[in-house]
Order: sequence, then structure tokens, then C-alpha cells
Amino acid sequence: MSLKNKVAFITGAAHGQGRATALALAKEGVHIVAFDIAKQLPYPGYELASKNELESLQEELTALGVQSVIFQGDVRRSEDVKDAVAAALTIFETIDILFNNAGICAYGLAHELTEEAWDFMLDINLKGAWLAAKYIIPQMIKQHSGVIINNSSIAGLRGMNRLSHYAASKWGLVGLTKSWAIELAPHNIRVVSIHPTGVNTPMNDGLAFLEGETVEEIAVKSAGNLLPVPWIEPQDVADAVLFLVSEKARFITGSQFVLDAGLLTR
Repeated sequence: MSLKNKVAFITGAAHGQGRATALALAKEGVHIVAFDIAKQLPYPGYELASKNELESLQEELTALGVQSVIFQGDVRRSEDVKDAVAAALTIFETIDILFNNAGICAYGLAHELTEEAWDFMLDINLKGAWLAAKYIIPQMIKQHSGVIINNSSIAGLRGMNRLSHYAASKWGLVGLTKSWAIELAPHNIRVVSIHPTGVNTPMNDGLAFLEGETVEEIAVKSAGNLLPVPWIEPQDVADAVLFLVSEKARFITGSQFVLDAGLLTR
């Protein structure tokens, strides 16, 4: 895959899709910068990743024989992201891959959402991606190479009931992807968004808890895939990222990579 000794910066890395992607890249010899808030927030109300998960990720990465550094920080805070990027560059001198993965999800009718709920959703899912790119892109321009993967959703390609603020944040990532692809092509930097259907992560457990439903019911509500699976696994997302950051995808940029088990075909 021609990825050995490259460096990846991953937000929301402590569990779920971020963790699976960090480990998948590490198995290909990629050094990892893992960034995660690793603490609980008042919104959306379910359990987020913990500091213990972030620390145990580093242990797993070390066991795979790559270098890694972990940062506990908030993607909404410019100083947290800026400081993490600066520290990572001091250690590795390069960042070749940015996986903008940090995100939350919660249900709510548009007219019943609080401003706080709206701001949490847009700031984490969309502003966080912009901040990470803001501080990493200058280094990618300097080295005249890089790949940015924005983790969107099927909700970034269609409307979804009771998820308007989530959909708005995920559609926003498509706009960033296409705009950055245009801006950064002269610098040999590719930008792609990925659009998974429902993924079997702790977030789904949290959503089920908040909705008073089973995880299976949440799967049907969130997805309804064409293929006979309730949802895909974090490893499926990791495999997609692995392909998209490799030389095998060297001419893919500005595109939306759909990983939906056929959902959007319905």
C-alpha cells in the first residue's frame, strides 16, 4: 500500500471508527497521532470515549511496532488542535494523512432543538474538521503531498428524519471536501469524504439508550440497508480509509466514497 513510515493525524481516535482506522493504518507501518476529547460532555448525553481508551490505544499501537503520540483535546478549541499539530510536527516533522473522524449524533426535531444542541453538533462535526485541516494543510503544502479524509455519513447525501442538525453538519463536510480539493490540487493534496451507513460503534449503544430502544431498532431507524446487514463494522470504514489514502487511489479527489450497504439505492 506504500504507506510505511507515513504519519496520520486522527481525530476521535479513542474508539469506534477512529480507533479501528488507527490500528489498520498502523498495521501498514503508519505512525499515528491520536487526538480525542476522551471525556464526557453535556451533549449528546451518551458516553463518549474515555482517557483510558485513548491510553490503551497507544499501547496497542506500540505493540504493532509503530510510533504514536496521543493528545487529549477538544476539536472545537483552536488552541487544542493547534498545539497538538505543532507537537506532532516536532516529533514526526510531517503529517501525511488527516482523518477528520471526530463526531457526535443525536435525534431531535428541528423546531425542538436547543441552540446548545445545534452548536454542539455543528462545532464538533464541522468546525472541528475545519480546524484540524487549518493547522495541518500548511505542512502538507510545504511537503507538496497529503491526503485528507472527511468522515461524513449517508446523512451527508440525503435528508434524515429527526437528524437535521446532524445532516447539516455532514452535508457541510461535503462542501469542505469539494472546496478543499479544488484549492489543494495544485499542491498534490487529495481530499475525499466517506459516507458510511450505520456503523456498529459505541455511539449506536448511546443512541439506543437515549431513545429508549434496542440497538437493533436503532439500526433499522438509522439505516435500513439494502444488503442483509443491520450495519457495517468499524473495520469496514478503516479498510475504506486504507484504500483512499494509498497510491491505489492516487487520482481520487473531491469525491464522495459511499459505504452504505446499498441504502442509498432504495
